[in-house]
Amino acid sequence: MLQHLRTLCIGVTVLTLVACGNMGDRRIAIPTELRVSRQASAQVPLVVVLPGRRDNIEVMSEFAIAEAIQRSWPAAEVMLTSATLDYYLEGELPRRLHNEIILPARARGVRVIWLVGASLGGMGALLYEREHPGEVQGIVLLAPYLGKPKLLKEIANAGGIKTWEPGIDPQPMSARTYQLEQWRYLKTWTDRPEMAARVWIAYGDQDRLRNAIPVIAPLLRNEQILERPGAHKWSVWTPAAGEIFARIAKP
Repeated sequence: MLQHLRTLCIGVTVLTLVACGNMGDRRIAIPTELRVSRQASAQVPLVVVLPGRRDNIEVMSEFAIAEAIQRSWPAAEVMLTSATLDYYLEGELPRRLHNEIILPARARGVRVIWLVGASLGGMGALLYEREHPGEVQGIVLLAPYLGKPKLLKEIANAGGIKTWEPGIDPQPMSARTYQLEQWRYLKTWTDRPEMAARVWIAYGDQDRLRNAIPVIAPLLRNEQILERPGAHKWSVWTPAAGEIFARIAKP
């Protein structure tokens, strides 16, 4: 899948890339850093965080995303990852995430796993969900990249995701088709509300990707979407993630 995603580093790309910056190195396992639970528990949930395009473990540590999650959900482990752009090339991110992080967590007895994805990582979380629907307990999307404006406008002009028709039959995932195919999958949530009920979104009211939110919003309940003051920054996402996990952790 995504056999030609390397073209994301050329010309007009996801998040309007001009240069690939923090690429990472997919020849090695996805780097991770585990923050252990702050509470003793027989069943410790795991929150896996996927970074934005310019981010990695060090950046996410600086903005204390793990601490925000654990203040709200002390029982949880938080795994920061440097699942950077290089792991997306050739469509590798969903497979690598599953084999290198999710399956080992299952093998050590973790039953409840949440994915958090910021910006590019939000797209990564949804790509994983498409490949492994329902594998994780839920997904938190922080200002996710959801596709190019042309496709988002097409969906909006069709009356929204519930009435939009993708048209052609499903195509193999590639750099040319992955956005359409991702939205084709999201459209299936209109008939499977239990899938959408597992998804939360937070974004800033000045975020450059905020125009995508009204397109996906009809799939979700109002309380699953948090708009907060600010732009496309961790200073918005970190406290918003804390709010979301405080709600998730409620009995």
